[in-house]
Amino acid sequence: MKLFLVLALVAAVAVAVPVDPKDAVILRYDSDNIGVDRYNYNVETSDGKSASESGQIENIGTENEALVVRGQFSYTAPDGTQYTVLYTADKDGFKPQGAHIPA
Repeated sequence: MKLFLVLALVAAVAVAVPVDPKDAVILRYDSDNIGVDRYNYNVETSDGKSASESGQIENIGTENEALVVRGQFSYTAPDGTQYTVLYTADKDGFKPQGAHIPA
C-alpha cells in the first residue's frame, strides 16, 4: 500500500511539472484523408495542446464549390488559463468562437 502511495505521489508530481514547449512530444495523432474531397485530423501534445479539424469540399463541380472547415484547438496560457477556440472556415471566411473572444 505504501509503495502504491509513493508511486501515485511521484506520478502526480511528474504531471504537475511544467513542460517546456520545446520539449513537448506528440502523444496522439490521428489523420484520415477520405478521398480527395475531405479530411480530418486530431493531435494532442505533452504540453497540453490539442487540435482537431475536418474539412470537406461542398458543391463539387458547381460555381459555388468551396472548402468548408470545422475545428478546434486548445492550449494552456502561461498564467494557467485554459483557452479553447472553436472555428469554421468557408467561402464567408474564418469564424472563431471562444469564451475569451468578443462576440
